[in-house]
Amino acid sequence: MKALVFQGPQSKSWTDVPDAQLIEPTDVVVRVDTTTICGTDLHILEGDVPAVTPGRVLGHEAVGTITEVGSAVTSLAVGDRVLVPAITSCGKCAPCKAAMPSHCASVGGIGWIFGHLIDGTQAEYVRVPYAETSVHVLPDAVSNEQAIFLADILPTGFEIGVQNAHVRPGDTVVVVGAGPVGLSAVSTAELYGAATVVAVDLSDARLKRSLDFGADETLNSGRDDVRERILELTGGQGAHVAIEAVGIPETFELCTTLVRPGGHIANVGVHGKPVSLRLEELWINNITITTGLVNGTTIATLLDLVEHGRIDAGAFGTHSFGLDQMVEAYEVFAHADAHDALKVTISR
Repeated sequence: MKALVFQGPQSKSWTDVPDAQLIEPTDVVVRVDTTTICGTDLHILEGDVPAVTPGRVLGHEAVGTITEVGSAVTSLAVGDRVLVPAITSCGKCAPCKAAMPSHCASVGGIGWIFGHLIDGTQAEYVRVPYAETSVHVLPDAVSNEQAIFLADILPTGFEIGVQNAHVRPGDTVVVVGAGPVGLSAVSTAELYGAATVVAVDLSDARLKRSLDFGADETLNSGRDDVRERILELTGGQGAHVAIEAVGIPETFELCTTLVRPGGHIANVGVHGKPVSLRLEELWINNITITTGLVNGTTIATLLDLVEHGRIDAGAFGTHSFGLDQMVEAYEVFAHADAHDALKVTISR
């Protein structure tokens, strides 16, 4: 079969690899019908994730059709159309029982294994461990192009952003970073009653898109005095919540200046460098800071909301490619601003 293989920093290829096959009785094999690319994949190609070694098939998001089932699998069948999410869960270990499958002990203490610790989903077929407690059978009303964005970005923005920050009715929420994950936080903040959602970014194109995802106001951090405008919007108090969705020191530090006493900062971005933490200023203001890796425990809820038209998940996909155009899709996604791209969909 063909797959997108990591060959080392700055190197990848769409090439032949051994066919995906069952290894454990709890496995299934899924024919990948639709996949996508994540910012984490770009970090891997930069050499920022040393656990990913040359020869690894990349990707951790897929929608596909089950072609084989292991002997212990009873609730799934060949022909089922399923979402394969970023997080794999055994459903039995202590972290899984604590609703934290991102640290599933059965798969090595980190639930993100596809394209990381085992071969991933940017391939014609993928082996899925612990399938019964990991995949989601999809309703007919939800298309592949909608479902694919429930594998990672939507639950990440919702769980690690909105839920971790304890967004409440009437809150002013500032989302710093209007990329796909930031827009996921923007689009789900209203589910918890946010009164005002402000998107902050350097890209005017992304800020314009954020209005379609539910932002009430946009600020360009390259031109606007973001702190001053947030104070104006909140009567001098500051935001209730700031969600960091970029992953660089400057954006995290900006978030610490935007929240009011008693406020929440939810860090969602993946940081590759140390970040200063001004505890000497934050402690006295009773600021709560949260971090996290997506668990995927909200996927079923989000799937219901997509099925009933409450969330337009398909809006994240701006460019479409075939599986054999995987390398081209990477080029577009890696230079998203030049192509006015959010997420790419890659389908057979």
